[in-house]
Amino acid sequence: MQSILDPIQQFFLLESGVRALVASVLVGGLCGLLGSFIVLRNMSLIGDALSHAILPGIVVAFVFFGYSTSAFFGGSVLAGIIAALLITWLQRSIRIKNDAAIGIIFTFMFSIGVIGISWLSHHDGVHLDLKDFLFGNILAVQNEDVWMTLGMCVIVCGAILIFYRAMFTTTFQADLASTLGYHQDMIHYLIMLLLSLSVVASLRSVGVILVVAMLITPASAALLISDRLPRVLATSSILGMIAALTGLLLSISLDTPPGPSMAVVTTLIYLLVMLFAPQRGLIIRWRVRKQQQMRVVVEDILKQLYRIENNQPIPYQKLEDTMVHDRKLLTKWIRKMAQLKLIKFESGEIQLTESGKQKANHLVRAHRLWETFLVEELGLKPDQIHEEAERFEHHLSEEEINEVDRNLGYPKTDPHGSPIPRRWLHKNNSRC
Repeated sequence: MQSILDPIQQFFLLESGVRALVASVLVGGLCGLLGSFIVLRNMSLIGDALSHAILPGIVVAFVFFGYSTSAFFGGSVLAGIIAALLITWLQRSIRIKNDAAIGIIFTFMFSIGVIGISWLSHHDGVHLDLKDFLFGNILAVQNEDVWMTLGMCVIVCGAILIFYRAMFTTTFQADLASTLGYHQDMIHYLIMLLLSLSVVASLRSVGVILVVAMLITPASAALLISDRLPRVLATSSILGMIAALTGLLLSISLDTPPGPSMAVVTTLIYLLVMLFAPQRGLIIRWRVRKQQQMRVVVEDILKQLYRIENNQPIPYQKLEDTMVHDRKLLTKWIRKMAQLKLIKFESGEIQLTESGKQKANHLVRAHRLWETFLVEELGLKPDQIHEEAERFEHHLSEEEINEVDRNLGYPKTDPHGSPIPRRWLHKNNSRC
């Protein structure tokens, strides 16, 4: 364990290590924050496009100003804005699909940038490290880069705070936004500008290839955790910072490039959230499905008992002969129902309890009323309605059943001639 921690301790004793740490956290939070709007507005591919399209801006900045962080920043932002405008123009004026416009522009501008770098290398004898541009080199971050990244964070956070209502409304209620006077095109271009700034701020950390991971993955994970935008923004930003910091520490320990390590960590975080999210996680959804399946089986058994017991205990064998479930599974469910006090199971005999009778009464009533509704209101034939009623009986509430009963005029029998139970009121099974 100590051998793993030693490189980390030594790294953060260096001034460059502290700068890398600060830059990583800032980039993770920035990308996570803005990425929420990018994902919600279906602009994920645009983030990838802008990260590639800024390369010509860097080349032009180098030609005129040489090695200058400020010049690289300005050229990158300008190239990003031009790319965003061209993508939007192609999409709206030429009427081509959004993904096609993105593919055309970003491949063109990225190729121009690569050609420019190659030309400079051959004619001016200079060398621009394309690998660092593509995959990042956070270890080369300077104080100027840290301050510039911090400035980008302030600008993006300030813009979101000022234009939050407009960004929220145009994202979720486009028609309402126009009614309220929000200019959708202006908000769109504002988000494009903020996205360009975020991409440029992330270059040193993760590079253009992997910046999309920092923009998209934390936001996607946050949307699995919450559906309230303020919580999504906060969660996405926190997850981005955790991923960036963890990825940096992992790269130091394993002596791997920081950018790919951060991208891997973001994906691992997403997978964990996908499994364990409190509402939308796969494990929770699996448990809910299992509970629903259990409820359906229990209700089917209750309904069958209601039909055959006639207020008298019945032998377990009689129930078994009328059910299609496996014998071992049926025994398991019967014991479960006894624990839930829906039935009494003693000496090999089964009898519904008061609560069991009430629930079974509701199911049978729901089934037969729904069959009646399908025939009388929808015109289906009696031989077409059983399976449909079997599905709906487990999901209709008491209020919904009462409303169907009232609309049908309180029928006495279903289309098959079976009596429709009345509402269950108390122990003597009186009817309303």
